[in-house]
Amino acid sequence: MTSRKPDEPLARNSRLRLVRPRALATARRAVTTRRTRPAPRPPEGTPPRAELARQARHVLADAVRIARWAAVEHGADTAPRTGTGARPAQERAAAALDLTPGQIRAGWDRARLAGLVELHGDTARPGWRLHAWDRDDSAVLRGWVALFDAWSLVHPAPEGVAPSAVAEVVEAVPQVLSLLQLSQGPVLVPALLDLLGQRVEELREERCEVPAAEQAPETADAPALDGLPTLLDWALEGLAAVGALTLDPGTEERHATLTPLGNWAVWVKLEQICVAAQSPAGNIEQSAEDMLRGCARLTPGPARDEYRAWLAARTLSSAVAELLAVARGEDALLRGLAFEALRVVGAPAEAEVRATVAEPSLRPYALLWLAEYEGADPDDAQEVLTREESTWLWVDTAAAVADHGESELLVRHLDSAVQGTVPALLDEVRAVGHPRTVQVLVALAAAHPDPALAKAVRRAAFQVHTGGA
Repeated sequence: MTSRKPDEPLARNSRLRLVRPRALATARRAVTTRRTRPAPRPPEGTPPRAELARQARHVLADAVRIARWAAVEHGADTAPRTGTGARPAQERAAAALDLTPGQIRAGWDRARLAGLVELHGDTARPGWRLHAWDRDDSAVLRGWVALFDAWSLVHPAPEGVAPSAVAEVVEAVPQVLSLLQLSQGPVLVPALLDLLGQRVEELREERCEVPAAEQAPETADAPALDGLPTLLDWALEGLAAVGALTLDPGTEERHATLTPLGNWAVWVKLEQICVAAQSPAGNIEQSAEDMLRGCARLTPGPARDEYRAWLAARTLSSAVAELLAVARGEDALLRGLAFEALRVVGAPAEAEVRATVAEPSLRPYALLWLAEYEGADPDDAQEVLTREESTWLWVDTAAAVADHGESELLVRHLDSAVQGTVPALLDEVRAVGHPRTVQVLVALAAAHPDPALAKAVRRAAFQVHTGGA
């Protein structure tokens, strides 16, 4: 057996070469050991997913036709949505599809809200759901649920109503939907109105943090409850417009009934909330940081369910700000999970995520988020990163592994580096200037079973620590 000469380059030692790099997304998923949760069964009587998807396709049929017409009319990549070309395009679409201009505008809004088209500046591109519409029932159902979540945008709110009153009703509607789901049949509108009034009063009480004797000046400006019948009618009509319920005038009084799609969607959302509430940290009521720590022990699917439940209990603007605040912290694992949660937020987070591109610690994560948002495959999104940004992200992920994972994971993390050899990796890691570089290299040296590699890594850690070359 021959020994390596002292001056022989490390790159010539085959034991120190890296195997073919894996996608950075795969490396990030290997950070923690997660547990799984059995998939819950929907209530008895719920139609099969194929039937639910058929109903969702029927609800969004006009939106799909319009989105496909736009893709053919303007090419597969872009279609105008604003500016002087918008009105002629609407008129051409109306003539081609035998719809009125009003139906074209409504269908385009539905296509946008359901993710059939994606907005990028002043242009719109066909969304991935449009391409998968005829063959992927899950994509169809996710698209319909996105429209269901946006019901308040589909049907304009009544004129002359205070925006705060509209916001209260939107926040209280899930309670109304829960009653409809539990009733498993028609519910009279007056009963829904009573529940809506109670929920609005509860929401106002929850927002009042001052003693009762001091509440009068604040509650004096609160919208009166006598406008709730109009707002309830608006909410029920909006939910009916997206196919979530039906309204029947009845022989004596109007009543509402959830459609099979609406019943399934409400069950899904209740299940998401239960998942979060039953998690070890009680995630739905926790801060973003504690919620993300609780999700670190879940597989990606249940984790996304937790993110959705946590987001549903907050305004999106405050939730996005809280997630980004956690991402700016020192815990690299939480930084990655925060951006996973922001992927669930989607379009409403685009402006805030785009603004973080200027922050060195968030830039790689933001660039990957934006690439995936704009349609890149997650496994290919890393191509948007420069070599330096990829190296920075490799160190950040290694820090997450060192803090929360096992030594074997840290050793395997070498495989995800973009460099072809350990010497090249160490040179670029030293140059990238990540604040955790020394700790990562020390942990890697301690974990790696190859004495020669461990020695080289320890030397690099010492050089970074002392400022040497």
